[in-house]
Amino acid sequence: MLIWQHGPSQSGDHSIYSRFGLGDPVPNSVSHMRNMGNINAIYHDLYHINISNPASYSWLRTVAFDMGMFGSSTRISDGNTSQVVESGNLDYLSIAFPLSNVVNEILEREERNYSLSMAFAIVPYTRVGYNISTLEKNEINGDIERVFLGTGGTYRFMWGNSIRYKTFSAGINLGYVFGNIEYERNLIFDPEFYAYNNVFSTRYNIKGFDWTGGLQFSPVLRKAATQDGAGARRIHIGIYGGSNTSFSTRANITELGVQQFGRQVNVDTLFAAFGLQGSGTLPGQWGAGVGYQAGEKWLIGINYEKTFWSNYKNELNPDALTDAYKWSVGGYYRPDWTSPTHFWKRIYYRYGLFYSKDPSLENSASLESRGITFGLGMPFIHQRKISHLSIGFELGTRGRNGPIQEDYLRVNIGFTFNDNEWFLKRRFD
Repeated sequence: MLIWQHGPSQSGDHSIYSRFGLGDPVPNSVSHMRNMGNINAIYHDLYHINISNPASYSWLRTVAFDMGMFGSSTRISDGNTSQVVESGNLDYLSIAFPLSNVVNEILEREERNYSLSMAFAIVPYTRVGYNISTLEKNEINGDIERVFLGTGGTYRFMWGNSIRYKTFSAGINLGYVFGNIEYERNLIFDPEFYAYNNVFSTRYNIKGFDWTGGLQFSPVLRKAATQDGAGARRIHIGIYGGSNTSFSTRANITELGVQQFGRQVNVDTLFAAFGLQGSGTLPGQWGAGVGYQAGEKWLIGINYEKTFWSNYKNELNPDALTDAYKWSVGGYYRPDWTSPTHFWKRIYYRYGLFYSKDPSLENSASLESRGITFGLGMPFIHQRKISHLSIGFELGTRGRNGPIQEDYLRVNIGFTFNDNEWFLKRRFD
């Protein structure tokens, strides 16, 4: 019998599948991108950040500071029993800005064919979070309870730069990956038969660098504004990717015998190794997509992404994993972005669908995920500037072909604050 317990991992996502590798990979995207199913390769915007493809930064016309948070509810079932667990946390922080100000160009009556932009972000890379137990009935040797716990995860700090010439842009993200992960496995015996319980613990951290390069091409099909004021129509083509990179790791591994009588706890160290050092390999990745945009009216795109988890290596916590891939379709609809009186016409109505094969252990059943996303992007005035609130929902299922199935609802909330006064040349003091 499987029992899911509440434990110290409640601040992040819960998944028994986060036991493999470095944990569950987290989409390298912000809230409004997730609400569109993660059409990462093609998307760029005048006011919003797309950290997945660094070529998108140079399309920004204003400073954008983006922060996000999430909450989730997951129903976990092994076919016989099920349980619902809930969690939530701050998700990411990011800022991107053009290195010149469009207001200066207007005041100087200068139209440039190029632009430069820079970005910084800190986002989760992988998450580990589970606390489950199994109970084995044994009339001869007594009941045995097995408890499995995992906490922690890794993060990526990114510095990105992008350049655009007319309708072509290129960019690169340089990332530093770091984090701490702890695994624990307990064997709890019937006290009538055994004096000590066994506690196996592995704690390790990783440090390493990675990179992602990207290209975007967005030719204009119709330069004249449409009759409904939606603006120019474009085809979007995008690609991004990075190679395998290395990381270093340091681990502490212990095996303890624990005996407890009331408040008295006796600990016998069966094995201990501290300060073990090793190295590993982070997987490379690439993605590509194509889309069509009718000005500010609507957008639709398709995205394919593959991550080479079969190249993952970790000397201190080895796992042989399979490659992962993801198909996404999504976009937005905006009835009338110029409407001065109807707020609901100026909103982004975002939508998406996705199907993915997640990394799993070799020679095991494939781990499939599928789901739908939808959300609202609502403009608001902050310090006399237009900013945006993004609220979205993701409904999905994971592990349908595996021993444990996860059905979840995830709520994404993001705030994008814009400012067009950076790098502004003052005409009067």
